[in-house]
Amino acid sequence: MDNSNRRSFLKKSVTGAAGFYIVPSHVVSGLGHVTPSDKLNIAGVGVGGKGRPNLNAMKSENIVALCDVDWEFAKPCFEDFPEAKRFEDWREMFDTMGKDIDALMIATPDHTHALIAATALQLDKHVYCQKPLTHSIYESRLLTELASQHRVATQMGNQGNSGIDAKEVIEWIQNGEIGEVREVHAWTDRPIWPQGLERPKEILSPPKTLNWDLFLGPAPYRPYHEIYTPWNWRGWWDFGTGAFGDMACHVLDPVYAALNLGYPSSIEGHSSPMNTESAPQSEQVKFHFPARKPLEKLSLPEMDVYWYDGGLLPFRPELLPEGTDLMADGLGGCLFIGSKDTLFCGSGGVGRRLLSGREPKVKPWLRRIPSAKGYKDGPHEQDWIRACKESPENRTESTANFAYAGPFNEMVLLGVLAVRLQSLHKTLAWDGPNMRFTNIAPDDRLKVKQSDGFTRINGRPRFNSQFVDLNAEETIQEYIRHQYREGWLLPG
Repeated sequence: MDNSNRRSFLKKSVTGAAGFYIVPSHVVSGLGHVTPSDKLNIAGVGVGGKGRPNLNAMKSENIVALCDVDWEFAKPCFEDFPEAKRFEDWREMFDTMGKDIDALMIATPDHTHALIAATALQLDKHVYCQKPLTHSIYESRLLTELASQHRVATQMGNQGNSGIDAKEVIEWIQNGEIGEVREVHAWTDRPIWPQGLERPKEILSPPKTLNWDLFLGPAPYRPYHEIYTPWNWRGWWDFGTGAFGDMACHVLDPVYAALNLGYPSSIEGHSSPMNTESAPQSEQVKFHFPARKPLEKLSLPEMDVYWYDGGLLPFRPELLPEGTDLMADGLGGCLFIGSKDTLFCGSGGVGRRLLSGREPKVKPWLRRIPSAKGYKDGPHEQDWIRACKESPENRTESTANFAYAGPFNEMVLLGVLAVRLQSLHKTLAWDGPNMRFTNIAPDDRLKVKQSDGFTRINGRPRFNSQFVDLNAEETIQEYIRHQYREGWLLPG
């Protein structure tokens, strides 16, 4: 189908698909509704990596279509669901099967999330999208607004959000068990993929099973190289958001939820050497948040959130037992510094405990999701499926729905920007509602390394690193709202 016919189909589908939902049967304990006997028709886009376990966690439903640009990488998932129709291009999938798809699972590289999700929302499809929700702040804002306009269920794929451990961390904090929180430290040991790399000069031919142009999608064109995909795309700015974008959506989730953080007022970032192409190996970021509206049992004063990755860790607090491994869960962790106590936990709240040794006795009030103890796939996806099957008027939204995940993802992407803008040597003041920095002058310049140039002459070091000099205002606008490659258009 050509582009003009495709646009015509999408326009007709948007106006004709409104109002679809599966009516729930009757109310019971637990989640609130029994899943009706009717099954959703779910399509998956990006099924070679994380999309495969996501879809297997959804196999209670009908998996009707699978789409991936790399059919060799996607082969195991194709074998999991042999009856599902296969596609390279998600647009062709919608053209061919749009009326037969109720819900969409998206697990493509970060830079294509928004395009696919926004199109699906305009077609009134339920959407499950892997974290980070989007590649840019504007894209997050757009998905938040589209999700508010359409009567569908949404979920970001940060599975710890559904965990009972995360709910307990939120309840402890909001019950005032550690007092006022003015400081949080969060960390991960990622990246476990290459970062801090320069663009390879060697030009390779893509495998016959990979559609390289579709992999690039809205990103600027570059020749294929095997270092980009599969998996390693996370470390390249055009495709991913580095360790921060990948892991902060997991680790910072109970922080954002428990303390009602909203928009930070300022950010500052530092890192190991980075360049125009690739994220650094390690980062530190500081967010400052203004005071928020107090909760029933907890004041929410202004506070700072500190982030560390790439092996960097906060200094060990008092009362933390010697020998305690801050990376014991293999993902990351948090320290909530309160006026009465300190709470320590792993990613998603796993292993939560107070450093005083006291075990809080807090009556649970947040909704629990069956089988969500621990950090695992399954309950998060099934809670989204439950929400899909409830009527819009009576739906209990999943807790990582886009109304929550969109603003949270904006915070995460601000952390990425703090690192990319560090050469300004400023604490950057952020106007969240208007998506802009308020202390960038017209003549501010960004000086970003393009390539290293270390050599030895007669045994002595010589440095000849190359830098690019960029107008800060123009570059920041591109970081906040990407200009897409010709032929790709983000729905409005």
